[in-house]
Amino acid sequence: MPVPAASRITLGMASNGSLIEADLAGADLPSRARILLIGGMDGSKESSDAVYNELNWFEATSRERNQYLLAAITRSNPAGAKLAFPPAGDAYRDNAESHVLWRWMATWTPDLVIVVGADPGGLVTAMLREAVAGVGRIPVQRVDAKRGILAAMKAPAKSPARLEAEKRLARTPRQVAVEMGKVYGHDLAEAVYIPAVAVMARLRMGHLDDVERIVEPYFKDPKKSLLKATGSHLSGHLLFADLAMRTGKPEYTAMARAAADLGFTESGQMRESMPYHNQMSDSVFMGCPILVKAGQLTGDRKYYDMALRHFRFMRNLDERSDGLWRHSPKDEAAWGRGNGFAALGMALSLLDLPEDHPAHAEMLASFRTLVAALGKHQDVTGMWRQVVDHPGAYRELTATCMIAYSISRAIRRGWLDVRTYRPMVDHAWDAVKIRVASNGGLMDVCEGTGAQASLNDYLKRKAILGRDPRGGAMVLLFATEMAGLE
Repeated sequence: MPVPAASRITLGMASNGSLIEADLAGADLPSRARILLIGGMDGSKESSDAVYNELNWFEATSRERNQYLLAAITRSNPAGAKLAFPPAGDAYRDNAESHVLWRWMATWTPDLVIVVGADPGGLVTAMLREAVAGVGRIPVQRVDAKRGILAAMKAPAKSPARLEAEKRLARTPRQVAVEMGKVYGHDLAEAVYIPAVAVMARLRMGHLDDVERIVEPYFKDPKKSLLKATGSHLSGHLLFADLAMRTGKPEYTAMARAAADLGFTESGQMRESMPYHNQMSDSVFMGCPILVKAGQLTGDRKYYDMALRHFRFMRNLDERSDGLWRHSPKDEAAWGRGNGFAALGMALSLLDLPEDHPAHAEMLASFRTLVAALGKHQDVTGMWRQVVDHPGAYRELTATCMIAYSISRAIRRGWLDVRTYRPMVDHAWDAVKIRVASNGGLMDVCEGTGAQASLNDYLKRKAILGRDPRGGAMVLLFATEMAGLE
């Protein structure tokens, strides 16, 4: 039963599809302690009722509400699944309940966790032994399911996990960029988008000499950059376009143009679309920006024409009636990074499209439609989810970085109302910082994902914890953008 004065949030999804939820009650202030009550670990009604009663008591007692913020999870294991801590397997595909609880604690960072009733998965033992999801230790205790658990409770000191979270939040965009730049953006084994985006971010930070050293093999042998080309290679060539703009070297222009020219036949006619799209929304990012860059570098407007042609092709395949984008025609799921690709592709294209070209107005209208739709689905924590409009999907790092970056660029250009959208960007930035460690460790990066056949396939994609090149590249991109925005 809901508690009227409390605020209910969704933590994630159980293995049977049920939502795992928490009620927050009390003063959510930086100086206030945080206490987490967890009931129903063994699926029993007794411990769930005990947590529910404590939440009601807390809500009715104003003195305690002023001392700390309370989170109460009455049904932590609604499917009655087997729990194990720390969780094993791929989050959130395996041991979903354990992963949801473990990683949510690492982002909310309570100062004390109280397990009410049975602890069949060994949560207390695991928390006493190690840091939660690598963030920090959190004091924990187990109590019997009874009344009066909170009656004599005093506000605890800040936990090591919470102190770490506050340290992460205090970082400036420049500090985050420097930290990530030490780990990511130092190689380009293939001229594909993941390492290229990270290197582009370092280029934006002023590391031109090192970036030219990294790309030197392609500078000496330009044909190497498109060997066994894929859509990812097309967007990877944005790096060479950026270098061409910064250095004026024709060799970089030629490499960028070589990728863009794949949109034309040998006789110079526009193809139906850019190659390698696989009908996926990713291709808005993979195909459009490199065409626009080629047009900017060469002055040839045929590239803008092809960018519009390709954009229309992808929009007809993947734009939904509600403004969100399906990942591919195989399923209607609005995959998080798939929507990030669409937003990022449009934003990057619009930056360099001439306003007098029809592509500018058409793409800007679609971009605004997508951003308005995405704004309705930003999570209360500031994140966007693995499936944007599914409340149980996990909060996903790369989608949040890509979407927020795109909104920020649009704010700076005056395409979006700053009063409406700047709070979304700032909220997303705080949520990202919580999930990014100073050593390059990341939380909840969706693994590489092709077109999936069902919603459940997207919901079950592995969420990576630790270092990850794709996630690191997008965090670097977002951090450098926030530095510019400030």
